[in-house]
Amino acid sequence: MVGVSDSSFSALTTLRVGGSPRSLLRCTSAGELASTVARLDTAGEPLLVVGGGSNLVVADGPLDLTAVVAANEGIELIDATTLRIQAGTPWDDVVAFAVDRGLAGIEALSGIPGSAGATPVQNVGAYGAEISDVLTRVHLYNRRTGEREWVSADSLELAYRYSNLKFTARAVVLDIELRLDARELSAPLRHLGGKRLPLAQAREEILATRRAKGMVLDPADHDTWSAGSFFTNPIVDPALADSIDVAVGEPGMPRFPQPDGHEKLSAAWLIERAGFPRGYPGDDAPARLSTKHTLALTNRGNAAARDIVELARTVRRGVEKRFGVTLEPEPVWVGVEI
Repeated sequence: MVGVSDSSFSALTTLRVGGSPRSLLRCTSAGELASTVARLDTAGEPLLVVGGGSNLVVADGPLDLTAVVAANEGIELIDATTLRIQAGTPWDDVVAFAVDRGLAGIEALSGIPGSAGATPVQNVGAYGAEISDVLTRVHLYNRRTGEREWVSADSLELAYRYSNLKFTARAVVLDIELRLDARELSAPLRHLGGKRLPLAQAREEILATRRAKGMVLDPADHDTWSAGSFFTNPIVDPALADSIDVAVGEPGMPRFPQPDGHEKLSAAWLIERAGFPRGYPGDDAPARLSTKHTLALTNRGNAAARDIVELARTVRRGVEKRFGVTLEPEPVWVGVEI
């Protein structure tokens, strides 16, 4: 374990905003991660476990907490189709590992920033695939019991951008296991009309699509200084969807029927029709909507957390006023709230 006293959340997060924790500890093994959290919990010291930092909005200024960085990395093929992955492993490394070995099921999740341990917490997904499709079990440190335990994916109540780990801090993910398929073609790619491609080609297609939207990290591109898709796609009653469709009065409103009879709408579509175009509010603003993808709130190089928060509030209020839909943010908020 390595302690670092001069780090800040602006260096630990993809939004590149946030103040300094009281201390920062990097844990390079599952055992070290669990024991560090246990020690801090016993001492009553507030802490935040950080993976890739791609899903955090952290307050400015000094923060009265210890940042515990999950830096345990490694991927193990434990049988022909099952991967065991340490929580701190960069997620895209996992996808590349699988594709290189002809294992399908996560190629549509290429280019998503962050660590493997974060993927089950919010059931990461993109282009018609979700981690719940392939997740079999998760190795947790249970902060309530003080025990390390493997739990089944079914026990996490995985749903759209949700698990029962999210926002609770009840447990820390140490490792995950995925069961993939040995096959040459990808899963159907939703943005290509369900087309299936050779795995390597599918991965490159997804990466190219994400890069075009500013969704693959690039230090030189401020459109990628973000937390990815900032708001989840809202799930609403069909009657509300109908009223929005009529009010906007243009063909092709994205509507995705759900098993329970509700409909999922596109948050990006709603944001744009509520009067927030790409690049809003303009060139001089330190925090703006991405110039490539309306759903990303971006740091243009010198934004503070307060700038991101105010932009999020403005967009959320605008969509609610225009359509009666309250957008829910995807990131975890630390020391701030929307």
